[in-house]
Amino acid sequence: MERLTKMVADKPIVIFSETSCCMSHTIKSLFYDFGVNPTIYELDEIPRGREIEQAISRLGCNPAMPAVFIGGEFVGGANEIMSLHLKRALKPMLQKAGALWV
Repeated sequence: MERLTKMVADKPIVIFSETSCCMSHTIKSLFYDFGVNPTIYELDEIPRGREIEQAISRLGCNPAMPAVFIGGEFVGGANEIMSLHLKRALKPMLQKAGALWV
């Protein structure tokens, strides 16, 4: 869990993803469409990615991918991000985190 905390610290947007996950691709595309440049960790391509995925699961993200952190705080997976987007609550969160200036 400590490693996960360090990975998300001081970064406005962090997405934990897997290269073959279609929902991860969708969420990354959403952020790119906003003009946000998130930090992305592809867990199937980094050492000890499985351990990080297990730590994310313990946070309550089910399924574990994608997992999104905004302003260092765990927000959730694809369902939570899309729900925030549809409620027009995602953009203000991105602005507050310093990831979006417009």
